[in-house]
Amino acid sequence: MTDAQLLADEAEYCSFGDTVHYVEPPKIFARCEGSYLFDSAGVPYLDLQMWYSAVNFGYANPRLNAAMKRQLDTLPQVASQYLHPTRIELAKAIAEDAWRKWDQKGRVHFNVGGSQSIEDSLKLVRNARGGKSLMFAFEGGYHGRTLGASAITSSYRYRRRFGHFGERAQFMPFPYHFRGPKGMDKEEYGEHCVQQFARLFETEYNGVWDPKARQCEYAAFYVEAVQGTGGYVIPPKNFFTGLKKVLDEYGVLLVVDEIQMGFFRTGKLWGIEHFGVVPDVLVFGKALTNGLNPLAGLWAREELISPSVFPPGSTHSTFASNPLGTAVGLETMRMLAETDYEAMVMAKGAHFLEGLKDLQKRHPEIGDVDGLGLALRAEICQADGFTPSKRLVDRMVDIGLSGELEHRGRKMGLVLDIGGYYKNVITFAPSLHISGEEIDLGLALLDQLLRLAKRA
Repeated sequence: MTDAQLLADEAEYCSFGDTVHYVEPPKIFARCEGSYLFDSAGVPYLDLQMWYSAVNFGYANPRLNAAMKRQLDTLPQVASQYLHPTRIELAKAIAEDAWRKWDQKGRVHFNVGGSQSIEDSLKLVRNARGGKSLMFAFEGGYHGRTLGASAITSSYRYRRRFGHFGERAQFMPFPYHFRGPKGMDKEEYGEHCVQQFARLFETEYNGVWDPKARQCEYAAFYVEAVQGTGGYVIPPKNFFTGLKKVLDEYGVLLVVDEIQMGFFRTGKLWGIEHFGVVPDVLVFGKALTNGLNPLAGLWAREELISPSVFPPGSTHSTFASNPLGTAVGLETMRMLAETDYEAMVMAKGAHFLEGLKDLQKRHPEIGDVDGLGLALRAEICQADGFTPSKRLVDRMVDIGLSGELEHRGRKMGLVLDIGGYYKNVITFAPSLHISGEEIDLGLALLDQLLRLAKRA
């Protein structure tokens, strides 16, 4: 069937409820390998976003694919009320890692996707805080589009048509220094944001704290260590330590969403490790199975998730902890333990960031670049280097997906993801296995792309 026939059928038979057509006509890909997608004509597209960081270890990773195939031939499915080895071993690997790093005993609970695991975490914290359904979250934060997850996601458009079903969030400013108040350096702005949050607890008339009962109206603060959909905004080093002191003082739980930044995207297993605080609950997903299986989950401190407080039946999903997913997830954890991913990712990230800064010198439209490991950003602006330009970045996406870029006499494409408060930030999440040569290729294609887009 031709691409045209497939697109005609998609237009007639497919729900558009979970569809984003970045370009018209939409791009159809036929195969993938390493850092590349290939269209039906065989044109290679260097992918610098890797399925929103779900494929951290490269498309068709031989080792992880082999783990899936082995499980497929042994125990491909089993009802979730029964046990199988990799479910237990994977939970143990994640929990023991937390114990070593944070000296915290905890347990792991699985589900089928990031949003679903956010829902599980909402149950967990409501249970631990007497049924309180109010949460703190960040402006620019994204936690999913199920009902509970969208309630703590700062974009109203995800909630507008569906109303509220219990959860509500108060959204606090994230220390987005590039667009923050003038006259403060990054660390000062981080301290300022913490102080603004702490002010809510000064008196009962600030609205969230009863000093007589010593209770907060809010159960938890949902954070991303590095904002994902918000544009890969990286906070100052001091920010989360200050925030955690306030939360601990007033009994508010810290829930860290690592769905996009987990599994060494930032150079550590969890992005929050860069910032010196211990979460009460940590939610993970995406790259756990390298995109081969919908498996996600959460880790929580023992006092929040022990069987005595979170007993059987507290939550359930038919396909949670399925053996295909847990087998691949366990192989991922083994692979991570065998290689110094931190050193590898930080070195590649430094090389990529240096290249982005060089591009910034040649293109004033790149207003800000930043990175932590292989989570990098380039904010595309007008020629003043500050006014957001969604128009320019949209042209870049169109040209990249046209497959008409050229490199050494060969046609190529470039896959980019766009995020940010103004939808003008290129968020780079390449394969952690990307080579130095592929990084240089990506930078050369970006240079070409920018030149073409500015002339279009």
